[in-house]
Amino acid sequence: MKLTFLRVESAEQITELARLAAEIWREYYVSIITMEQIDYMIGKFQSTQAIEDQIHHQGYEYYLIQQDDSAVGYMSVRQEEEKLFLSKFYIAKEYRGRGYASKAMVFLVQVCQDRNLSYIGLTVNRHNESSIAVYEKKGFRIVREQIADIGNGYVMDDYVMEKRIESRVT
Repeated sequence: MKLTFLRVESAEQITELARLAAEIWREYYVSIITMEQIDYMIGKFQSTQAIEDQIHHQGYEYYLIQQDDSAVGYMSVRQEEEKLFLSKFYIAKEYRGRGYASKAMVFLVQVCQDRNLSYIGLTVNRHNESSIAVYEKKGFRIVREQIADIGNGYVMDDYVMEKRIESRVT
């Protein structure tokens, strides 16, 4: 079993990613936010059109996390000055607990080192205790709280977390 990180570029890959995102979000977030907010956020941030716009106009890179030829999750990042912003990071339910998050973190650290970036930043829902615990285990720390209005009467109530990246020894 080989885990790969496939950069999403084609329309077919974007469609597959949007399908996977909708499946994961509806399964995972229902215990944290309402289904109405989940559906709104999928449409606004993870629909085919939204992903295409993020890739082509907002500087985001999406990666399908694949085990052999099966998509098991995905990530989205955007380089911002000296940091890599981890916008999305999701593993499908049936693949959680298999070390994929650790392998993905190694991949992200490698990206940072290749680009000479100092840290990885992310936002995570303040009530998403399991993800916060995983991020803390991977070396992230909470640096502040943030509430962002995303429209339609919804907000994202998040922690901002960061992980310092050591420069590669040459």
